[in-house]
Amino acid sequence: MPAFTDQIGRTILLSAAPVRVISLVPSQTELLYTLHADVAGITKFCIRPDVWYRNKPRVGGTKNVDREKIAALCPDLIIANKEENDRDQVESLAGCYPLWVSDIHTLSDALQMIRSVGELVDRPREASAIATRILDNFSGLIPGPPVTAAYLIWRTDSPLSFMAAGGDTFIHDMLVRCGFVNPFAGHTRYPTVEPAALAACNLVLLSSEPYPFREKHQIELQALLPQAKVRLVDGQFFSWYGSRLLGAPRYFRDLLSGLP
Repeated sequence: MPAFTDQIGRTILLSAAPVRVISLVPSQTELLYTLHADVAGITKFCIRPDVWYRNKPRVGGTKNVDREKIAALCPDLIIANKEENDRDQVESLAGCYPLWVSDIHTLSDALQMIRSVGELVDRPREASAIATRILDNFSGLIPGPPVTAAYLIWRTDSPLSFMAAGGDTFIHDMLVRCGFVNPFAGHTRYPTVEPAALAACNLVLLSSEPYPFREKHQIELQALLPQAKVRLVDGQFFSWYGSRLLGAPRYFRDLLSGLP
């Protein structure tokens, strides 16, 4: 019986290649599709591919899964993530089903995850080919000037504050690969910051997710930070660590070329 060790050091046993997979992570759902694997269920945030989002059973959100819906699907494998999913729920599900957890902080972690998921679903060659293409694409990414760039993922009113990407996040690794200097590199996870903490930034990036930053937010923050360039960016290229990484270097090159 094959044994598979996940990225938090847990080992699961699979008697055969799984055929009823539930993915609790949007970027890993898209990866499974790219691998030409199949899923029995996804979360309501697994928006890619659209054909799965419209037709596959949904088992709740990434932080609040529905145990009854999962049980009804009789999964033979659940794929989760340490950061994106709730720890207590993951541990509870792991007591009932084979459950594999990813833990992604760097591009290297992501490539390891891609290869591991390929092994799990009996698509090792396809996964290796995707990982190789991603690495090749990133090798051609030439970093831009070392400008100080904050990446914001959330906004709160009264008083106005934001959540920024810290130094132990996958987003941070993507920023570094673009040549940006993250002013919050010394912080873990997603520190809460006030506008004054962004005063030293040359660039402020407003992500499209999880908070849906729009042009009105860009205008608002640009008025508060006249010294910086404030840009809206596609959060999937900075934070989705599956097959979406295939297109990330091109997106980053376009972003860099649009900066003065």
